Amino acid sequence: MYQGDKLENGSRPIVGKLQWWGRVIGNHHLGVGAPREVDVIKGVNMSFRTQAIGKLRFDDRMQGTGAQVHFEMSFALTLKRAGWKMIYDPSIAVDHYPAQRFDEDQRHNFNDTALINLVHNETLILLEHLSPLRQIVFLSWSILVGTRESLGICQWLRLFPQQKEIASKKLRASLQGRWLGYQKYRKIGNHHLVGVRS
Repeated sequence: MYQGDKLENGSRPIVGKLQWWGRVIGNHHLGVGAPREVDVIKGVNMSFRTQAIGKLRFDDRMQGTGAQVHFEMSFALTLKRAGWKMIYDPSIAVDHYPAQRFDEDQRHNFNDTALINLVHNETLILLEHLSPLRQIVFLSWSILVGTRESLGICQWLRLFPQQKEIASKKLRASLQGRWLGYQKYRKIGNHHLVGVRS
């Protein structure tokens, strides 16, 4: 993946995995090693058998304008749940030049609406695909700890000395997105998975 004109270097052995407590590891652009089964595929890496997709369409419950963040996670986890395997092959390279976005998500500039949408989508998708016990663990972990992108309280404490008010805005947006995603899940649950089959 290119950041401007510079190719991002590095390597990661773990790619595209959903950890048991709900943390998603991406790193598709840094993957090394043999082809392997993964839980999620990055949008730029997506190619599926027509037979697997069938009548499945992108999840219209995703919030955001332009490219809705995490649409590919919803798609891949739905197919996995239906019995299909997602295979990631690091030897297949894509020259990915992230373009300017013409919506609220401007990649490297913080926007509270973009973060609310991202966290909403992540929360809705993961609640839909995790067992009831894992849902509780995920919500607890995401609120108490979180990630550098979707802050929980511990991440806010870690980032506040450097980011000050931006860290506080990120925490508020993350918590609001979690709440909205949780509310949408409680309202409509996983009814859209009915009819998806292998």
